[in-house]
Amino acid sequence: MYFLDDYSGIFVRYDLKRERGEAKAVAVEDEALQQVIQCVVDGDTDNIGEVVRKALETKDPMEVINALVKGMNEVSRLWDEGVYYLPQAILSSDAMLEGIEICEEKMGKAMVKKGVIITHTAEGDIHDLGQKIVNALLRANGYEVIDLGKDVPVDEVVAAVKQYKPAMLTGTALMTTTMTAFERISKRLTREGISLPFVCGGGAVSEEYVTSFDLGIWGKDASQAPLMAADAVSGKDWRQLREKWNG
Repeated sequence: MYFLDDYSGIFVRYDLKRERGEAKAVAVEDEALQQVIQCVVDGDTDNIGEVVRKALETKDPMEVINALVKGMNEVSRLWDEGVYYLPQAILSSDAMLEGIEICEEKMGKAMVKKGVIITHTAEGDIHDLGQKIVNALLRANGYEVIDLGKDVPVDEVVAAVKQYKPAMLTGTALMTTTMTAFERISKRLTREGISLPFVCGGGAVSEEYVTSFDLGIWGKDASQAPLMAADAVSGKDWRQLREKWNG
């Protein structure tokens, strides 16, 4: 039997240690803004507050917000390349959001968001990992996310769409037995004269199923969410999104 002689590294996240050593943030000339960017890339939620407040001593809040966004753009690139995964993306998103909140307090007003997106995990389904990834990526790209949570009844989804009037609705489901809620949502919205892109994905959810009902666009991967949101905010309807992404 083998016994460890040294337990000091047993809780070390070696993937993060390696990646943080390699994932250097985009370079800017200003040292204070560089530290802000690096904190976001590192997902350093412990120090982001101190770093942002220090930057605000000499910088305009919007300059600092732009640095926060630059850092998150770098995280998105690392995500696309398969270097970062969900833990890193969420930590970086949390760091960025905390930094933005501090900047908003300094400005005395909220930052203008690109648009409102509602996300949820289907009724009867508690597997919300996919939704969390979508939330992190949308927030990282400047969208206001209304997170309805997991196992959300159809009625609540429809009510939220009426209340918040989002540019786009998303739904995730792991199982074929729960994804049927998406079609019910589509029919309810259509009956009530509401038309918007409804992006559905996750687990066993197929393109064939999602494109069988009105409003539905199949989301193959969470990384598509910000790009689809940009299309929706620009005024493209669900048919145009379906043709572009599922055509």
